[in-house]
Amino acid sequence: MIESLGKKKEVHIMDIKKIVLTGGPCAGKSMAVKLIKETFSKKGVVVLFVPETATELISGGVCPWTCGTNLDYQIVQCKLQRFKEQMFDEAVRTMKEDKFLIVCDRGMLDNKAYMSDEEFEKCLETLGTTEEEINASYDAVFHMVSTAKGLKEFYIFENNVARYETPEQAAALDDVLIKAWSKHPNHKIIENSLSVEDKMNRLMNEIGKFLGIE
Repeated sequence: MIESLGKKKEVHIMDIKKIVLTGGPCAGKSMAVKLIKETFSKKGVVVLFVPETATELISGGVCPWTCGTNLDYQIVQCKLQRFKEQMFDEAVRTMKEDKFLIVCDRGMLDNKAYMSDEEFEKCLETLGTTEEEINASYDAVFHMVSTAKGLKEFYIFENNVARYETPEQAAALDDVLIKAWSKHPNHKIIENSLSVEDKMNRLMNEIGKFLGIE
């Protein structure tokens, strides 16, 4: 009598990948964000971006030098980063498309580069997590090397209000960021080259390989 008894409910299979786009100061992330959206949307991928948390906080007046201690600031930033990522994870599961790429403009382990080992351990303890759990929350990490390494003429401050590092500090920070993510099993480093276009093409190719898209 009830026709629906013999019918199977269709299951919506979703392919959701979450990656981190990171790198030293002035590495080309802003340009890369636009290209990722443009490139992979054409390939049938819904691309979502989690904005950079540090820039949001610092431009709003919440900074390492305005909070009580650097650790106080880093804990606030990590909490906000995690919350934003959780909201994106929840939102994407309500969408009707099949293939998604969530791009985090920096991830939680970026904060490790701005803390001492002791501060980092206290931060993890406060958040109730581990470095292994944080790494496991991302499918891949793409590190864009700062222009401070070999291309100082392209190192600028105008495109990011939160940037305060000198080229020398930026180059050193780039190394620390690479080390912070070094334990991730899918950690790709995009070096500088003779042209910005070539660097961006190599990044798109690496992301394409990761997604299984030519």
